[in-house]
Amino acid sequence: MTVPGIDAGLLAERPPSPGQDLAPVQDWPLRSYLELRALPASARSARLHVRTRLHEWRLGGLTDTAELLVSEMITNAVRAAAPHAQRTRLWLTSDGHRVLLQVWDADPGQPVRQDVGPDAEAGRGLLLIEALSAQWGFYRPDRQDAPDGPDGKIVWALCAP
Repeated sequence: MTVPGIDAGLLAERPPSPGQDLAPVQDWPLRSYLELRALPASARSARLHVRTRLHEWRLGGLTDTAELLVSEMITNAVRAAAPHAQRTRLWLTSDGHRVLLQVWDADPGQPVRQDVGPDAEAGRGLLLIEALSAQWGFYRPDRQDAPDGPDGKIVWALCAP
């Protein structure tokens, strides 16, 4: 798979290398995934999964940032998935220093950053992801990568110290 800004495929079996400064993520030894229902409560489950895995991987210093990132990513995926699918999926991959978060949803639409006013109650998710991650992006998965076939997209964010 060739995606601008990504050197390789992007999932648990073929994770991405988002940017040329990263070693191939396929060699990153720490991996985990979680399938979630496309419900607002799934953000809490995803945060707990991230917290638990990062504790096990001795990456506690990244936990707060990774939890915020995954919360925004899952919330966006649940909103996007609502008319298309009833589930979403989260992958974590780490080299022991950095963590790559990946979230699939069934909506093929490109994530779009919104310019929102100071009183807006929503619309800041991608701004937060951009601010907290070392890098982020999205791509459309191959058929084997997506839970419900080739539709949808995977949004990824790199969490680094």
